[in-house]
Amino acid sequence: MTDSVIDTASGPEYFIGAMTGTSIDGLDLCLLDFSHSPPRLVGRHEQPLGEPLTSWLRALASATPPIDLPPPAIDAIDLLGMADRALAEATAAGVHWLLDQIGVTPEAVRAIGSHGQTIRHRPDWHSAAFTLQIGDPSRIAELTGIGVAADFRRRDFAAGGQGAPLVPPAHAALFPDRRDDRDTLVINLGGIANVSVIRPGESPAGFDTGPANTLMDAWHSRHQGAPFDRDGRWAAQGEVHEGLLACLLSDPFFRRPAPKSTGPEQFNLDWLDRRSEGLAHALAAEDVQATLLELTAASIGDALSPWLTGSDAQTNAPRVILCGGGALNRRLRERLRARLKIEISSSEAWGLPPESVEGAAFAWLARQLLNGAPGNAPEVTGARGPRLLGGFYPA
Repeated sequence: MTDSVIDTASGPEYFIGAMTGTSIDGLDLCLLDFSHSPPRLVGRHEQPLGEPLTSWLRALASATPPIDLPPPAIDAIDLLGMADRALAEATAAGVHWLLDQIGVTPEAVRAIGSHGQTIRHRPDWHSAAFTLQIGDPSRIAELTGIGVAADFRRRDFAAGGQGAPLVPPAHAALFPDRRDDRDTLVINLGGIANVSVIRPGESPAGFDTGPANTLMDAWHSRHQGAPFDRDGRWAAQGEVHEGLLACLLSDPFFRRPAPKSTGPEQFNLDWLDRRSEGLAHALAAEDVQATLLELTAASIGDALSPWLTGSDAQTNAPRVILCGGGALNRRLRERLRARLKIEISSSEAWGLPPESVEGAAFAWLARQLLNGAPGNAPEVTGARGPRLLGGFYPA
């Protein structure tokens, strides 16, 4: 990434982004300096969530709180409150570790952009639609001495949007046009996959395409006892079952026009059981894993086909940037290249490791809020217009 300094006279402009995704496999934190354009990554840290917090968050996100609640909890609301506090404490610990390692004081950081953990996202419930993230921002501010911007999604919901994906305008800032008039397609491979379409001179577009890692991780955990399939090695041992793949791709979500967003509330192992009508359990487990990986690649390829076909795409092919944890999955990268029929690159080539891009996006959203600038793209979320996103919790 080539840095062009905007204003070094006043020193760095530090923001921290903190993000836990649908995989709930850790807390990604990054420190960005916005006195550069594009912003410069100064440092990053992955804070383990550990037990019992990981189990609490997964239970809340899957709507199946454990029968044996941790004392003194007596119901799921108690569990939510305990997880809300524990996630804030983990976030604060991660912030302190990050700043200590790179020698930056809390006073030098303008704000933390904390996404928190989504425990429920219901964009299709019409008049009852809601989204809920936890990770008490007041406690983070108290423990770090840094102001916190948080709760970014609900204002977009209130304005008639889906509150997701929020990252396309951030991607436009993080991966700016290199003045060659090419489109940029950013594919974020978290638990859910989303794409950002950045076209020179136009507002960014984007939407969720469906599952990225969430189904693969859940199936691998069930059959292999580990949280994820490193490099897609187990999937590579299986064969894609075309009948199962077609059955899964027949879900109406994949044909629905944007704006659209989704989550593990829809794409989970219960969905796999229902959609496959028992076929998933009749196949070898590694064949199902191979098919779930192909589902991710195929659904992304289908979603991006409008920008990858036609005369413009043939003569001036877009650049494709991968980010998110799934960008580290070698087998998935291979299948994406085969489906997209175009070269793809890691966000690492732009100065941002794949695991840091979403955190960087929420650092950008925090800066937007503090600067009084909108954070959403109404064309992406379906909101009635641009809105300031989030609330600010002073230190």
